[in-house]
Amino acid sequence: MKNNIKQYVVPSKEGGLGTFGGVFTPSILTILGVIMYLRFGWVVGNVGLIGTLLIVVLSTAITFLTSLSIASIATDQRVRIGGAYYMISRSLGLESGGAIGIPLYFAQALSVALYTVGFAESIVNVFPHLDQQTIGIITTVFVAALALASAKAAIRAQYVIMIGIVISLVSLVLGSPIESSSVEMWGASQSNSEGFWTVFAVFFPAVTGIMAGVNMSGDLENPNKSIPSGTFAAIGTGFIIYMVLPIVLASRADALTLIEDPLIMRKMSFWGDAILLGVWGATLSSAVGSILGAPRVLQALAKDGILPRFLGWLGKGSGKDDTPRLGTIFTLVIALIAVWFGDLNLIAPVLTMFFLTTYGVLNIAAGMERFLGSPSFRPKFKVHWFFSVLGAIGCIAVMFLINWVATVTALIFVLIIFGWLKRREMQSAWGDIGRGIWMAVTRAGLMRLSEDQEPKNWRPNSLVLAGSPTKRWHLIDFANTLTHDRGILSVASILPEGSINTGQLQSMKNNIKEFLSKRGVQGLIKVIATKDRFEGISDLVQSYGLGALEPNTIIVGDSEDESRMGEFCRMIDRFYTLQRNVLIVKKGDTKDVFGNRKRIDVWWGGLKGNGGLMMILAYLVNGSLSWREAEVHIKMVIDDEDAIESTKKNIEHILELIRIEAIVDIITSENRPFEEILKHSSKDSDLVFIGMAKPEGDFEAYYKKLQQRIEGLPTTVLALAAQEISFGEVLIQKDTMHDN
Repeated sequence: MKNNIKQYVVPSKEGGLGTFGGVFTPSILTILGVIMYLRFGWVVGNVGLIGTLLIVVLSTAITFLTSLSIASIATDQRVRIGGAYYMISRSLGLESGGAIGIPLYFAQALSVALYTVGFAESIVNVFPHLDQQTIGIITTVFVAALALASAKAAIRAQYVIMIGIVISLVSLVLGSPIESSSVEMWGASQSNSEGFWTVFAVFFPAVTGIMAGVNMSGDLENPNKSIPSGTFAAIGTGFIIYMVLPIVLASRADALTLIEDPLIMRKMSFWGDAILLGVWGATLSSAVGSILGAPRVLQALAKDGILPRFLGWLGKGSGKDDTPRLGTIFTLVIALIAVWFGDLNLIAPVLTMFFLTTYGVLNIAAGMERFLGSPSFRPKFKVHWFFSVLGAIGCIAVMFLINWVATVTALIFVLIIFGWLKRREMQSAWGDIGRGIWMAVTRAGLMRLSEDQEPKNWRPNSLVLAGSPTKRWHLIDFANTLTHDRGILSVASILPEGSINTGQLQSMKNNIKEFLSKRGVQGLIKVIATKDRFEGISDLVQSYGLGALEPNTIIVGDSEDESRMGEFCRMIDRFYTLQRNVLIVKKGDTKDVFGNRKRIDVWWGGLKGNGGLMMILAYLVNGSLSWREAEVHIKMVIDDEDAIESTKKNIEHILELIRIEAIVDIITSENRPFEEILKHSSKDSDLVFIGMAKPEGDFEAYYKKLQQRIEGLPTTVLALAAQEISFGEVLIQKDTMHDN
């Protein structure tokens, strides 16, 4: 299925959210959220003051490097609805964007559950007679209703919450110790504490709050300015607070107390209830931020056609702000399911994996754009590609250190989505950096590719003169069996000049490409118009290629036009002069051009010249999927019947040396003409290889005689080795150090 995606245009958000309200506020309130109030004491208790500071520094470093990449991408393009998904898809393409966008959406949706479960947990700690699950469900519905009402209203509500959080933090700083204890640098005893990376996994979602601001991209008045500045401000503020709080906590209670009491901050604060206000405000604001962001990612996925068609309705928005109300309801259902089964310590590590994956890909996208130096990538905020790559490596390394099984599972999940989207052949109007990457790799390869022919690395790079591919499919099919998706296959069609215009040439090229793609063939397409067909083909063969990368083997069909036989033979002569190996394929009389694909005959005269080339070709054909059941028969005609056994042993020894399995057929001539032996011995074959003499003297007369000789045979390949290379050395690798 093929989707033709048109880039949707979001109108300018005049009067939209600014930096403070649209990015800083949702980001900092998500950063200073449920993890800080309900799990930060647990973190300090488990890994101690030094361990906690290391976790904060490492987590913030990864987030900061990612924010540099985000700033770079955000100042290069108009960031519309979808936040991180939008950035990735417009850089790496729809498949990559979707592969990350779908997990990112679920991470945001589960974040709603994380915060509402945290809110419910804190309520039950104060009022033990209440049911935590019920409180969580009611709270989830409440924050969804607030998001449905208005994004601006939800942001305004967060201003009030921010004041409450500031009051709670001031109250905590002005508080006093709850017990006499010395600062524990490394946490509780080993038997009672969790490992460093387990604690890291629980804490890391605390610094992922930058996504709350990025995901509001479609509602910002100036996202190019607001996203970088608001994100950096939130990260800096959060870092300072998270570096100070461990000192306060570690100096006021011992490790076991910090681990066992989720609301330990309430006991050590000047005004304990201020902590409750902070907890409730932070959890609610974080939940609101997540339920504002998740539906917008979902809406962008649906608008781009990433989601299945039956979920296309999730792309619809309401009102002048294009609010994703349907997406919000859909997200509410997912969040409620998570709340029903919710456990804070279980949800947090899952979110960590999803967020780290998103961060890693964002860093890769920015790093690639910067490294390739594409003229289209002109960010106002310039970041060296090294920092983006460092951020990506940090994300991947931390994922494996936390839980390698969960990491592999997450990556497999992403790859499955990528593969699914790839199969749908997604097309976008904006392109991606994939072409730039391949251009860079191709250039590097071409510049390092030697002009010298090396037998060890030789393989056929075929140029098929197919004419009309639908009529000469057997030529392309044969060439494809030789390349094994390793060599380079090119398909050329030559048309009479004046019969077709430039636009039609391009259309025909696209049609041929689609024709090959449907048959699983990867190849380059060349369609040209020329006055004289044979001259045009010769000129194409001479000029086609780039640097050392040019076709070394030309595959053509047998000429059936007696009146132009001379031109055909001169064309073969030209190919030989240009040192291109020539394979002329003459179709057999069977309905299927290649019969049952059970037997391949090679009429052999030794490894030199054509013999070595034909042996390689037979080996390659036999190694393809469609010919894997075939037997290769090496046939040789001799005059002396007494020499049959010795000749057979010699050939079998050579086959063992070149590691090719084949049946050796030694035939005595018995004064019969070769033509008679050939037709009798190969009548039941499916593919026959015969060597062809060099185009010298009266080549036209020779070729006509050769045509008569193979008349009535199954499909036959006439092989002419022209390259200045020993095909025997391709088969038998010599150790030149010892041979010399």
